[in-house]
Amino acid sequence: MELNENAQVDTSQVDDRRGSGGGGGLGIPIPGGGGIVGIVIAVLVALVGGGFGLNAMNGGGAESGDNTSLTQKCSADDALKQLDCRNTLYVNSIQAYWRTALPERFGEQYQPSRTVFFSQGVNTGCGQADSGVGPFYCPADDLVYIDLTFYQTLADQLGAEGEFAQPYVLAHEYGHHVQDLLGTEAQMRRQQQRDPDSANALSVKLELQADCYAGAWAKNATGTADEQGQKIFKSITEQDIAQAIDTAEKIGDDAISKRANRPVNPEEFTHGSSEQRKQWFTKGYTTGDPKTCDTFGGSL
Repeated sequence: MELNENAQVDTSQVDDRRGSGGGGGLGIPIPGGGGIVGIVIAVLVALVGGGFGLNAMNGGGAESGDNTSLTQKCSADDALKQLDCRNTLYVNSIQAYWRTALPERFGEQYQPSRTVFFSQGVNTGCGQADSGVGPFYCPADDLVYIDLTFYQTLADQLGAEGEFAQPYVLAHEYGHHVQDLLGTEAQMRRQQQRDPDSANALSVKLELQADCYAGAWAKNATGTADEQGQKIFKSITEQDIAQAIDTAEKIGDDAISKRANRPVNPEEFTHGSSEQRKQWFTKGYTTGDPKTCDTFGGSL
């Protein structure tokens, strides 16, 4: 993967709340929120020695951050050496893709979202969370949330060390934003209420669709550009895609359960097995078409 050093990093797509504080403790996952790993990451990290936790999400208001330092940093000549600037550029690419793909493939206009960078804890439209919940999308405020230290946890605790794991994670969360815009997420929640016994199976379908959407972005990422028309990526290699697939496999429900020395019970899966996550990311990447990501249309 090679980013274009001439591409402009649009920090307006990020809300930098790092250092604003947030809380701690072990609780439950976000109701209605989509995360790439969800509560299982908190369970795993607690068992293998990470130190993250998560708080119960009982509603609340989101707050704003100050992007001044991030904007200055990402305007410098060495911006792409900085983790937060690279991740901001990944967000720029993902949203540039959906601005075109959503109307072309689904006949709907794309409504941009921002990614919130936070440290340790954050107040959201879904309530208060801390880093242990992992990256997540909150449908109540239409924002993606991530503590960038998650990537170190991903590498150290789960063995997903590749650089392309990072844009894959963000593309998955923006897949949840697309589901929100299309009404898929709301429809799935209604189905869960009507049929509680199928709640986990429906959650798996939602998560696998977000993986597939991430794959569709990855296939088209080299065609994305900044507002001046500069390509954001110079290249994405097969090795990069292999890193994304490796990450998808490492965060399968079964893989995380095994790492945490917990029984593997498919009926408890909420995000999909390693094989399923690999399969659906690969389908999105192979076709490059998000319309093929119909995980709700039949058996997985």
